[in-house]
Amino acid sequence: MLQNKKISFLGGGAMAEALIRGILKAGLVKPEQITANDISQERLHYLADRYQIQISLEGTAVAAEADILFLTVKPQVINQVLEHVASTVRKETTVISIVAGFTIAALEQALPQVPVVRVMPNTPVAVGEGMSAIALGTFADAGIGEIASAIFSSVGQVVNLPESLLDAVTGLSGSGPGYAFVIIDALADAGVRAGLPRAQALLLSAQTLLGAAKMVIETGEHPAKLRDMVTSPGGTTIAGIHVLEQQGVRAALSDAVIAAANRSRELGKK
Repeated sequence: MLQNKKISFLGGGAMAEALIRGILKAGLVKPEQITANDISQERLHYLADRYQIQISLEGTAVAAEADILFLTVKPQVINQVLEHVASTVRKETTVISIVAGFTIAALEQALPQVPVVRVMPNTPVAVGEGMSAIALGTFADAGIGEIASAIFSSVGQVVNLPESLLDAVTGLSGSGPGYAFVIIDALADAGVRAGLPRAQALLLSAQTLLGAAKMVIETGEHPAKLRDMVTSPGGTTIAGIHVLEQQGVRAALSDAVIAAANRSRELGKK
């Protein structure tokens, strides 16, 4: 699918590195097919040394030669970057943007008739367990969608959704790692309170959430069914779950997702 394709990154930060690592680990392309561009020479030399990819300080040259061009820059500089490279991007190039809040309409205005894809990944792509939502632009066909899915599948799971749902994705999976870190930290504190050493409490907490999540994905069972499997009559788990329900944990998580989704919509209008 990606044989002989040249993949370029405008922006060499953490997300770009995670994608480069995943693409190479999955064997989708060879290192010499990837080029990264960044304003930091130090960052570029690090990427070249670590992954044996090509590097360049010339954004226009990188954009011109790309078959697949990733926009992995900060939202505050995306307009400046597009103004700089737009005239050199070929109509045959697929542009994949992970820039938060930057819409398909804005991409297509800057890059007329170019197939664009907007993706909302989350930070666990850095460890190969990300969750990414993909939305196709007007000129992006199913084949381009398959390419984008293959790339982001190399760093986790993928769903294909209309762009109108990406704010909801941001509220759930985009911001979700933050909620999970709060829960892990709280569980670890509780473990310490119950007498466990801090390091062991943190490992117990994090691995428990990881294992529970893996059970949901791999079994395909509803979380409520899996919960019932570990909830004995009059046992420890139901006593703990009763406290969670009493304290409104379920409602708090629901409200957190909606608040983050609403905030994403607000930011997208600016």
